[in-house]
Amino acid sequence: MVPHLVTALNGPLLDLEKKILAATPAIERWFRLEWQEHTPPFYCSVDLRNAGFKLAPVDTNLFPGGFNNLSPEMLPLAVQAAMAAIDKYCPDAKNLLLIPEGHTRNTFYLQNVARLMQIFRQTGLNVRLGSLSEDVREPTPIDLPDGSTIVLEPLERQSNGRRVGLKNFDPCTILLNNDLSAGLPPILENLHEQYLLPPLHAGWAVRRKSNHFAAYDEVVKKFAKLIDVDQWMLNPYFAKCSGVDFQERTGEDCLATGVDTLLAKIRKKYKEYGIKETPFVVVKADAGTYGMGIMTVRDASEVRDLNRKQRNKMSVVKDGMEVTDVIIQEGVHTFERINDSVAEPVVYMIDRYVVGGFYRVHAERGVDENLNAPGAHFVPLAFAHQHALPDLLAKPGTAAPNRFYMYGVVARLGLLAASIELEKTDPNPEIY
Repeated sequence: MVPHLVTALNGPLLDLEKKILAATPAIERWFRLEWQEHTPPFYCSVDLRNAGFKLAPVDTNLFPGGFNNLSPEMLPLAVQAAMAAIDKYCPDAKNLLLIPEGHTRNTFYLQNVARLMQIFRQTGLNVRLGSLSEDVREPTPIDLPDGSTIVLEPLERQSNGRRVGLKNFDPCTILLNNDLSAGLPPILENLHEQYLLPPLHAGWAVRRKSNHFAAYDEVVKKFAKLIDVDQWMLNPYFAKCSGVDFQERTGEDCLATGVDTLLAKIRKKYKEYGIKETPFVVVKADAGTYGMGIMTVRDASEVRDLNRKQRNKMSVVKDGMEVTDVIIQEGVHTFERINDSVAEPVVYMIDRYVVGGFYRVHAERGVDENLNAPGAHFVPLAFAHQHALPDLLAKPGTAAPNRFYMYGVVARLGLLAASIELEKTDPNPEIY
């Protein structure tokens, strides 16, 4: 099922699809060489926006929580990729400890945890769940809507203080599916005998989106040169403002100036390519996820004229983290629709392999709004044929596999940027 494009892929993106398909051997070799230099994050999901004239990542998540939204046909791919990832870190691994988020009432999220357990069991691992919550003091079963049950258990630090596990369960590898928005848990610090994946500095207590997009800038420059395209086609402009306090109205000048500057740059590009759309930017917290602390801005005056409700919404994100740094990012329209609702593709990867994806669909949002909001639903069908090989003879913009190959390429650029970002922000580079 190819989603309906309101404005069919027009000139620039048709040209980009052609160039990417024509350069496939060079692109795959380029990625292969890059992965010899950089270690991919253990897993990752990338939110893309397809504007018809531009295809760009707008967010990269290092603790993806939607594996339950992948099409079941894609699971064998996920298992193979997980095997490759485990081989890299701990080839003789027997036990895997998975640490999920604390929100145990969100059954959608818990189905994602169950799906992850299913994938890793298939790779030959005993998988158990350890909880960071102090409320979990003994094994706690939770029933899921599909009739299955998962069991959360309290974490234990070994008496020598060097390893973490559960009662009678000593894992070689600890997999975090918790983005650490609430801070770095002391029980996971200074583990030198076990692999903690992703590392602690990948969590939102430390990580910043501006570092990620600075790394993405580097990656996309090289890639655009390789296939001879304008890097703007694949890259959203961005700027950063620090010391912002939405309640006290400090940092407003930095924000307004950043918005003005970015909008001027986007207008210039729109003029160059004859694009008639209205440029916009997205202001969002530099750390944090779950679609919180995000607003669409079309004019700098909007930043100064926020009402109290908007200020409250922008000043705090998940787990009560206060917002002091924001990123201003070029807004990318999404002209993909499923059943008349606006949609955006989300691509999932384990190790360096694309293992599927889905469309995030929102019936009440516009083409220039954030879709990661209450009321969104997910359609996995579109990526079910992801493993179909690209059709080089198809007319540009008409073949689903070609579109998904292009998505997979851009998502892997985000993945590569994440690996460079983690290298650059690693507090103990000599340990790894």
